Amino acid sequence: MESTALFTANNVWMMLCTALVFFMHLGFSFLEIGLTRQKNTVNILFKNFFVITMGIVVYCIGGFNLMYPGFEEGAAGFFKFAGFGIAPPEGGMTAAYADGGYTWWTDFLFQAMFAATAATIVSGAVAERIKLNAFMLFSVIYVGLVYPIVGSWKWGGGFLDQWGFYDFAGSTLVHSVGGWAAVIAVYLLGPRIGKYSSSGKPNAIPGHNLPLAAAGVLILWLGWFGFNGGSVLSADPELTSLTLVTTCLAAASGGITAVIFSNIRYKNFDLTMFMNGVLGGLVGITAGADQMGPTDALIIGAVAGVIIVLAVALIDKIKLDDPVGAIAVHLVCGIWGTLAVGLFGALAGVDQFISQLIGVGIVGLFCVTTAFIILFVIKKTMGLRVDKEEELKGLDLAEHGMDAYPDFRLNQH
Repeated sequence: MESTALFTANNVWMMLCTALVFFMHLGFSFLEIGLTRQKNTVNILFKNFFVITMGIVVYCIGGFNLMYPGFEEGAAGFFKFAGFGIAPPEGGMTAAYADGGYTWWTDFLFQAMFAATAATIVSGAVAERIKLNAFMLFSVIYVGLVYPIVGSWKWGGGFLDQWGFYDFAGSTLVHSVGGWAAVIAVYLLGPRIGKYSSSGKPNAIPGHNLPLAAAGVLILWLGWFGFNGGSVLSADPELTSLTLVTTCLAAASGGITAVIFSNIRYKNFDLTMFMNGVLGGLVGITAGADQMGPTDALIIGAVAGVIIVLAVALIDKIKLDDPVGAIAVHLVCGIWGTLAVGLFGALAGVDQFISQLIGVGIVGLFCVTTAFIILFVIKKTMGLRVDKEEELKGLDLAEHGMDAYPDFRLNQH
């Protein structure tokens, strides 16, 4: 009886975490909308709807079995595919599966929620000038192939796992996988019209709704309790509570440090830096949330907060136009968080740091190469960027023929 109750409690917790990770897609939507211009709102919402719906379907068709193919003992652990479609194995609905942490169906759904996140990261970075059909095609290929292959290397028991690489909930396997693709996409697209002056000086293009962006960040913070808390893969009281504490402390520390450091540098209290500092802290702690103590989490978040301010400035300087700061948050802080596992917490040590560094390098090389091939082919065939007239008019009208905020008073008779 006790075993059945524990199995049920574990599974309910994992289903709750699945719901929280799903809720993060609303947070991403709000954040991207708020930090971009009104004329592109429908387009961003459409992309976010596409990413989550497509992600779940593609993960069902083949992604799950590509990410968890069941590498044999002694296998190279680089690539294996367990077949199309999903069906639970024998005992998949019982406590015999996954050490009694959850059922096979819950396992699939929880992992499916993660899959779409990589493409969502790219969505924000390429906002306001990418062709919708080009983004959709890229997302299908990247989420369907690249993300699960990289995931299999660690979470699926592949070669990175065998080498001792550690990534608890995805600082590298989710966030930097999306971040590397964002870098390539932004580079191939070029900056938005008006982002840089003729002398190369960056011009601010303010978002149209900071309250929505702020709501998005707070929703993401809440969702991260499922993102990291669910990665315990059970309702283990000690590990889940520790994970939620370190996650929360890193987020708070990241936000505070980013706004203080930004104020020292720019002499103003920048809300967007505050918000991205919170997100940077969350991304930074994700690789080792279960391995850290409170002090470790505060330090990791604080460093992430400083990194955010410096990374945003650097990305602007090298003329990579990222409207929402996705590259700084997800890639740069994702790398930091992954390396931090070798510097802090229970796994700290030279050997672990080297394993983390190798993992970051291999994943980066693979993602940059694959993203470039996919996006370059799309650019040369169907084109990546909308034309100048469409960009100036806004993608809502150009791509969708509708307005997110129609003035109904003009239509009254």
